[in-house]
Amino acid sequence: MTETETKTRADDSEPAAEVDTAAPPAKSDWWVRHYTFFGTALGLVFVWLSMTPSLLPRGPLFQGLVSGAAGAIGYGIGVFAVWLIRYMRSKNISPPAPRWAWIVLVVVGVVGQTLSIIWFHVWQDDVRDFMGVPRLSFWDHPLTAVLAIVFLFAFVELGQLVGRLVRFLVRQLERVAPPRISAVVVVTLLLALSIALLNGIVVRGAMSTLNSTFKSVNNEENPDFAAPTTALRSGGPASLVTWSSLGHQGRVFIAGGPTVEDLDEFNGGRAIEPIRAYAGLNSADDFKATAELAARELQRTGGLNRAVVAVANTTGTGWINEAEASALEYMYNGNTAIVSMQYSFLPSWLSFLVDKENARQSSQALFEAVDALVREMPEAQRPKLVVFGESLGSFGGEAPFLSLNNLIARTDGALFSGPTFNNTIWTNLTLNRDAGSPEWLPIFDKGENVRFAAKAENLGRPAEPWGQPRVVYLQHASDPIAWWNPDLLFAKPDWLREPRGYDVSPEMEWIPVVTFLQVSADMAVAVDVPDGHGHVYVRDVANAWAAIMQPPGWTPEKTEKLRPLLRSDE
Repeated sequence: MTETETKTRADDSEPAAEVDTAAPPAKSDWWVRHYTFFGTALGLVFVWLSMTPSLLPRGPLFQGLVSGAAGAIGYGIGVFAVWLIRYMRSKNISPPAPRWAWIVLVVVGVVGQTLSIIWFHVWQDDVRDFMGVPRLSFWDHPLTAVLAIVFLFAFVELGQLVGRLVRFLVRQLERVAPPRISAVVVVTLLLALSIALLNGIVVRGAMSTLNSTFKSVNNEENPDFAAPTTALRSGGPASLVTWSSLGHQGRVFIAGGPTVEDLDEFNGGRAIEPIRAYAGLNSADDFKATAELAARELQRTGGLNRAVVAVANTTGTGWINEAEASALEYMYNGNTAIVSMQYSFLPSWLSFLVDKENARQSSQALFEAVDALVREMPEAQRPKLVVFGESLGSFGGEAPFLSLNNLIARTDGALFSGPTFNNTIWTNLTLNRDAGSPEWLPIFDKGENVRFAAKAENLGRPAEPWGQPRVVYLQHASDPIAWWNPDLLFAKPDWLREPRGYDVSPEMEWIPVVTFLQVSADMAVAVDVPDGHGHVYVRDVANAWAAIMQPPGWTPEKTEKLRPLLRSDE
């Protein structure tokens, strides 16, 4: 934290040599010399606020880390505020906090930390009860309190090291330049150097390491997933792509899904083998070539002659929610063809940061390639064309379309689960929702073509007629992937202003900066909760596809029978 000290500390007494070289005062306590009073006080407040309810449950280690980081940010804000006030008043020092003030702060800190951990206990129990997960044990709560303070001062110490470096460099530069100019030059140069390093050597090195690591994982072949022996799957006989080129998640997808026997047992016979076509990142030179290769694979397998052709959009690693794929295959007794492609080696969260444009371009290329083949067919012989995807896959799934009208004009239906704040169509629909409908579960245009659902029963909302084609967004009130947004820093979102979702604590409140940190941390544990909460979408997929497609002969009883059979295969 470069603002913690300039030439003289903000809240500490002036060094003896600068106050009075003739009669130096008694040396102040190490604590007073090492930490600023207002920074420490604000840091503790941020620790307490970080223990207020968030979207998802947390364990003691993770909560301690989150609280420590929040406290360190509070400490930095406090130190910067004191420095800024002193700077505007043209003062070199601030009066040191008396010892009694520190004693009061310690007492208040102990009492405040105790009370906050008691409330944390109550709030965590509520959130865990909403999710249906076990409560923390008694000793987890004091452990959380201790870890929060330990992490707080660990992060502050790191900031102090940076501050010492800044002060050392300023002292060297003061030999040839005025103090204020020296400080500005040093801070500017350090920031510029840090950015250059991060964007250059560090980022390139880190990304090279990450790419190498995840590429190795991508290329690993699991003996549990053998190459298909049927020509109806990519990587099998007569395939245009090799089994090894599909990547890890591509091989998982191709090897997965219900068998003909599974479909026969479920539907009472007459099943055919579902078609799955896939092109991995190693299958071609660029996105357009990979997309065209995947489309040719679809054509080679005879997928265009099936009742339904589904374009599946993947997350970063090439992962596809198996529940979304299998549900379609069960509903049409195998008379389906699903086509997809990989665009990255990286996990979804990292891909979202660095490969977002790749997700957009690859999804556009894939849909356009498949759509071109479908439109070459006589209209009466064309299959139903649908799109689906989860998380970053939903972002990519929207990419080929400019708006909802374009989506329903070019497809026969779409299922997007766990949308991100960068989903263009989803964001527009949510912002322009019908009056009176909440942000976490909006209604758009009286549900004419699109429905939003957190639970299966929400698909019937509103009671107005539901036209064709149909689009469904599955989104849980407690999904941080859907509700994270940089605006959380300084603006209260509607989903906390309006009546809460069914699994969001009524005690959760928006706190500037803190809520942003809370929801950001929630994203790290978004899939560590039961289905129906957070970022886990499995069983309700059956209800969503049934509502979108309305398969011939399908019944609500079949939907209920299918729900427990679905798995995400993460």
